[in-house]
Amino acid sequence: MSLSTTASSDGKVLTIQIRGKFDFNLVQSFRQAYAELHENTKKVVVDLRDTDYMDSSALGMLLNMKKTLGTSVDSIQISNCRPQLKKILQISRFDKKFEID
Repeated sequence: MSLSTTASSDGKVLTIQIRGKFDFNLVQSFRQAYAELHENTKKVVVDLRDTDYMDSSALGMLLNMKKTLGTSVDSIQISNCRPQLKKILQISRFDKKFEID
């Protein structure tokens, strides 16, 4: 279970990649990942390609991020979801609040 961040070379896209479990143990590091966004950042991507589990606290963290960032970014995208995670996001109607692919 780990989290890493990378910014695009122009600083417009921040990618937060989560490996393993996306649960309550990541609260602090997830918050810190987007706490100090570069002023050029227009898009945040949460990459779940290596995530095999997420619980309700992960959903809460995503909502808190959206609330915190507000209008400071143009979009928040949840990408590379495995089918079981995508289903959780759709059941929770996150597809109405986030771009999911």
